[in-house]
Amino acid sequence: MTRFVYAAIDVQGNDVNDRIEAETEYAARRELLLANLDVRSIEPYKSWLHRDIGKGKRVKPVEILHFSRQMAAFLRAGLTVVDGLDVISRSTANPTLAKALIDIRDQVRQGGQFEEALASHQDLLPRYYLGVVKSASMTGRLDEALEQLSSYMERELEARSRIKAALAYPMVIVGMSIVSVVVLTVYVLPKFVDLFDQLGSDLPWSTRSLMSLARFSQQYWWVYLLAFAGFAGVVTWTRRSRVGRRLADHLFIRLPVIGEIILFSGVERVCRILSALWQAGVPVTDGMAAAIESADNAVFVEKLIPVQEAVLAGEGISGPLADSGLFPDAAVQMLKVGEASGTMAEQLENTANFYGREVEVKLRKLTSYFEPAVIIAVGFVVGFVAIALVQAMYGSLSGGATAP
Repeated sequence: MTRFVYAAIDVQGNDVNDRIEAETEYAARRELLLANLDVRSIEPYKSWLHRDIGKGKRVKPVEILHFSRQMAAFLRAGLTVVDGLDVISRSTANPTLAKALIDIRDQVRQGGQFEEALASHQDLLPRYYLGVVKSASMTGRLDEALEQLSSYMERELEARSRIKAALAYPMVIVGMSIVSVVVLTVYVLPKFVDLFDQLGSDLPWSTRSLMSLARFSQQYWWVYLLAFAGFAGVVTWTRRSRVGRRLADHLFIRLPVIGEIILFSGVERVCRILSALWQAGVPVTDGMAAAIESADNAVFVEKLIPVQEAVLAGEGISGPLADSGLFPDAAVQMLKVGEASGTMAEQLENTANFYGREVEVKLRKLTSYFEPAVIIAVGFVVGFVAIALVQAMYGSLSGGATAP
């Protein structure tokens, strides 16, 4: 059991700050929900040792991937858990991970269970990791589960890398565009204000509007800072607040194109982890719990909990997934075939691969439209500024400009 600290609000609206013991964060949240508590935040309780470890270097997902793969190889080779942890702790370059592995090794050496020792460092692991390890330990297939976890994490990292690569160029264009507009309004345009004031001639409407913007930027530059700070605050609140994340997830999944990308990405993740755990012999009920904990979207979490309850009631998995409304018809049909033919792990993998490719195609299509749109918008702004300045200077040099 892992101890968690949480902040919540009860039905009377009072703040509740306390601790709870549960196997996973998901189980803790579920228990608190049944107690009519609205959870605001929850995290594993850290003793003085874990707080000391937390001050060190961050443990990256790829390092957990390598640990899982190495541990699986050592267990298949006949090494004990203690020996495997000892070897990995001495070979890892990350001091934070090394300290955690040494602590886990010592707990197991003193008679503790591997999954219980891992639970004391759950903050270093993905949310679904501990539940999978516990289920695999009970079935005696820990090496297979660790290997499948490493394979899942590897595909997950590859998918994230492809998404980041697809979005990198558009983000660079957007950043350069924002910088260009800021430089124009804050530094370039104000230099022309005094010049045109000295000329004293009538200016075209385009130039007058630019000069008004330049004067505003000079006198009320702090408004831009406030706007940026407000935007940053909203983004931070959305990312860190449970309510904010839920609102954002429900909003974005309804957007055209972007919502479809989020939906397909979530379907790929759920199918990928279910396939990995199915192949490792983890019970489907535990696999569903891991899929829920791996979901980083509130919509998926809310829709998958009834699926898990239906699976526990013996209804199978393809039917409840279809009823959730999250899975497209093609995915549902593939899973029904897998359930009927006994090839569920294979069909889950095929479904994950199919929707992974769909995400890549839609991302490329989105960025192919996005890039020229940004370039056209920036070109319009820069062109408008250039035309406005040229009109004013030409009118002044020719003896006075007249407003059109």
